[in-house]
Amino acid sequence: MGAGDTHAPAHVGVIGGGRMGAGIAHAFLLAGSHVTVVERDEEAARAASDRVVTSLEASIARGSASETSEAYRARFSSTADIAGFATCELVVEAVPEDISLKVDALTRVEAQIAPDAAIASNTSSISIDELAATLDRPARFLGMHFFNPVPASTLVEIVRGAATAPPLVDAAREWVQSIGKTPIVVADAPGFASSRLGVALGLEAIRMVEEGVASPDDIDAAMTLGYKHPVGPLRLTDIVGLDVRLGIAEYLAAHLGERFAPPALLRRLVADGHLGRKTGRGFYEWDE
Repeated sequence: MGAGDTHAPAHVGVIGGGRMGAGIAHAFLLAGSHVTVVERDEEAARAASDRVVTSLEASIARGSASETSEAYRARFSSTADIAGFATCELVVEAVPEDISLKVDALTRVEAQIAPDAAIASNTSSISIDELAATLDRPARFLGMHFFNPVPASTLVEIVRGAATAPPLVDAAREWVQSIGKTPIVVADAPGFASSRLGVALGLEAIRMVEEGVASPDDIDAAMTLGYKHPVGPLRLTDIVGLDVRLGIAEYLAAHLGERFAPPALLRRLVADGHLGRKTGRGFYEWDE
């Protein structure tokens, strides 16, 4: 269960059951919540269910889960019916980093949940205020930016919008602590804190490869060995997805200026379909 006297929401919804959404579902299941994942169709819902169950069974095998697989499955469902969110205390939006997709997901969620239920976006860069402007109850909306891979990460970035009710920020801190992670709170700004700093480092590393300064291995070693980063910026770019990094960089460049302009090498790799770990090749070759 959660740490200290914090408690996880009784029923959590996750809209979007990809790698991030499945990881968020996993985290709340381990903390004792009932979790409903909603996907675009039944096939995607089945795939999301498989991701969550596989992740849970890996935690059980590692000894990091306190219940049986059957107990977790009893509190978990995956569906294409958004009405499954009707009794949720919290719904986390985890659809791809595209503002039109997020607005569509958020407005559909708001139409299904109770007036006092909360919605959180897992966006890593899109303005919370911009998303909140499309909602009828912006006071019940904020950002909860989880990190990949969610089960192993220890940070959640809570993003406070201009309209976010202060008690909701306090509740979000408690929810994050209940799943064994550490919250930080930032005001809404392009890229928040984590993406803005992380993307700046990643883009400069890509420029160094582009200019022939050093190999990806050596650039990453400079940061893991010299600065004690757990993973280098180029390997992290592969893990996150080059397409995801490109989208965030374009968004930040539009709002913060040319220092976030995506390098030509990044654009070329994405155009060629080399998106990192999920396609088997980015700055590194991947076996998955």
